[in-house]
Amino acid sequence: QVQLVESGGGLVQAGGSLRLSCAASGGTFRRYSMAWFRQGPGKEREFVAAIRRSDVWSGSSTYYADSVKGRFTISRDNAKNTVYLQMNSLKPDDTAVYFCAAGIAYSDLSNAEYEYWGQGTQVTVSS
Repeated sequence: QVQLVESGGGLVQAGGSLRLSCAASGGTFRRYSMAWFRQGPGKEREFVAAIRRSDVWSGSSTYYADSVKGRFTISRDNAKNTVYLQMNSLKPDDTAVYFCAAGIAYSDLSNAEYEYWGQGTQVTVSS
């Protein structure tokens, strides 16, 4: 059983930056692809970014939603069992609860199923 705990959310002005962290425990971190999703007020949960599991491929492979490409960067530190989401040039539309997820898929990560989820961290971007 994998446990995921997000942190780093908060209130920021439009144009600002935040870095979210997701600490994993209870499993072999490098065997999981990791993703970030978000759910804004009155909206469905949506995919934000993902990074491929690193137990098979030596290099990382990342996926992004079109709405965040060029602004957000996902990365992982296998030594710290942590995945990050660096968010720059934030917009009010980025306001949402951000969730970390883990799964064993290794391709098409924007549409893959994720077996484990964190509780979420709130990001609010003011205009």
